[in-house]
Amino acid sequence: MTSSSQDNSCYDVFINFRGVDTRDNFVYLLHDDLKRDGINTFIDEEELLEGEKICPSLLRAIRGSKILIPVFSKRYAESKYCLLELAEIWNCHISDGQTILPIFIDVEPRDVRNQTGSFEGPFQEHQKNSKSTSIVDGWKNALKEVGNLKGWPLKGDANIR
Repeated sequence: MTSSSQDNSCYDVFINFRGVDTRDNFVYLLHDDLKRDGINTFIDEEELLEGEKICPSLLRAIRGSKILIPVFSKRYAESKYCLLELAEIWNCHISDGQTILPIFIDVEPRDVRNQTGSFEGPFQEHQKNSKSTSIVDGWKNALKEVGNLKGWPLKGDANIR
């Protein structure tokens, strides 16, 4: 990690996730365990409503975190906000060297990187409805690159205990 990203760190860990899939089970347990171990962790407590933008403080939290944990789940690709965050996560990894530790809950890494399986339909909808192909191309690249990273596939009721 570069010294500039370490010096500007406001969190040890940023968790990127689709709330409806994982907020009340895996992410809650992960956040609780990290906090208990004294690890300063950011999770977005609010679900963004349609039409809302990712706030600058959320982008600062991504940029200011040492470790970025995307938690991919079956409905992850339905959320353009998850995808926007993921693109920022990938950009930070490339530019500042933050560590990315992907977790795959009931999805295969190949489906993430290729936008197949539960990622295919929602991703096609984003492509069809997007006004900017460059934004969707950025999401596609981030999914491909992060899906290629070594991560942790979990099956069933993902429980970290």
